[in-house]
Amino acid sequence: MNQDDLREVPGRIFGAVSRYVQGGEENIRLLTVALLSGGHVLLEGYVGTGKTLLARSFAQAIGGEFKRIQLVPDMLPGDVTGFNLYQPDGSSRFMPGPIFANIVLADELNRTTPRTQAAFLEAMQEACVTVEGTTYPLPKPFLAVATQLPVGGEGTYAIPEGGMDRFLLRLWSGYPEKEAETRILESADILENPTVEPVTTPQAVLSLQGLVRAVEVSDLTIQYVLDLVERLRRDEDVASGPSPRASLALYRASRALAFLEERDFVLPDDVRRLVIPALEHRLRLTAEAEIDGVTPRQIVERTLETVPVPKGMP
Repeated sequence: MNQDDLREVPGRIFGAVSRYVQGGEENIRLLTVALLSGGHVLLEGYVGTGKTLLARSFAQAIGGEFKRIQLVPDMLPGDVTGFNLYQPDGSSRFMPGPIFANIVLADELNRTTPRTQAAFLEAMQEACVTVEGTTYPLPKPFLAVATQLPVGGEGTYAIPEGGMDRFLLRLWSGYPEKEAETRILESADILENPTVEPVTTPQAVLSLQGLVRAVEVSDLTIQYVLDLVERLRRDEDVASGPSPRASLALYRASRALAFLEERDFVLPDDVRRLVIPALEHRLRLTAEAEIDGVTPRQIVERTLETVPVPKGMP
């Protein structure tokens, strides 16, 4: 594939997925941002709002190997990563778990225990898993799309801070507008068993990620990202602010968004559009702020209002 053909791939992904996912255009776009950035996505929302449909349709459109893991309370880490199968003669062979795929849908991640949730951490950070001292690389590209129910619901376990920090973006799947829900009802028969034909290949995705890494990020843009993160860390309502991994997430995602906008450089608007999905889930508030009803989104929004765009930026 030449570069012109590669640049058409994101649009084909959007078209293929939006045929089945009504009213989720922004989430489709942000999933594409995560894919091109080499990051992972946490998709949160109410029951029955199409989280699994969105993740599955997106995975099918990308091509490559797709696996879905339905998380339940009694699942063990080996059910995700795989295990060594020992033979009577003392030999063993590794049996890969469902994490070994290009696209992995971890459905209802907060339905399982923190011990099993931790099985995803090495995979998401290092693109590999270690079982009984042996490390196994995962296929490339590797994208984890985890769904979760609103925290605090019946039978849920909050994802630890270290786990949340490994998601490049957190997206919200809310109730659709009436017009979008009308289209859902009109497509009811199709949605019973949706099958999205692949519009690209894993190798093409890797090539796209290379093009994204060539997108220019000026020194002033980098300073703007750091100013936003630093202000959040110093906010009086924040007990634990964004880590350097969060700065990298905003940096990488902004390059991917600029690429989708057919630019080879990042604008301040790219950064601003991604601050909430990239940073909101990384904030831990003080007890006083929680009592007062302050939310992470409110803190991010007021930070955007108070941190000026550096002079000299377009």
